[in-house]
Amino acid sequence: MRFICFILLVTFITACTQSNPNQGTSGEDTLKAHEMDRAIEANEQTFSDIIYVPIYSDIYLDQQNQSTLLAATLSIRNTSFSDSLFISTIDYYNTDGTLVRSYIENPISLGPMATINYVVDKDDDTGGPGANFIVELSAKMDIRPLIQAVMVGQSGSNKSFSFATDGYSIK
Repeated sequence: MRFICFILLVTFITACTQSNPNQGTSGEDTLKAHEMDRAIEANEQTFSDIIYVPIYSDIYLDQQNQSTLLAATLSIRNTSFSDSLFISTIDYYNTDGTLVRSYIENPISLGPMATINYVVDKDDDTGGPGANFIVELSAKMDIRPLIQAVMVGQSGSNKSFSFATDGYSIK
């Protein structure tokens, strides 16, 4: 009987812990794994940009202003076949324009044709309906990366929906 109680307790505790949606299969944070240990030299870069990406962490579903929480995935894609893309800032702002969090401490090197994604969990309501990301990036050559956000939500027990937004240069 004690063994069964122990198994139930362990199952309950592990079911309640929330996993990090940004961890890879070996447990590493996917952004941290791409971080460089040195700064990017500005004179080495001929291309730089600042991208604004709208994110919706919740949206209104009906006239009674009932909202539903959304999961959001920020996707940064290097469209170059030969050059790396360097990302120096990924900052998340809320509806009021207040910085909620910075996702990287050191620049990220994103190889040719590579993609990096970051997930804002559905239960993370710190952004609000007008949240956004600011992504600062650079490269040695002129690259036009594709930066988007995909939001996914659920209404009721069997109705799901998703939509995407594009990032826009604000430099």
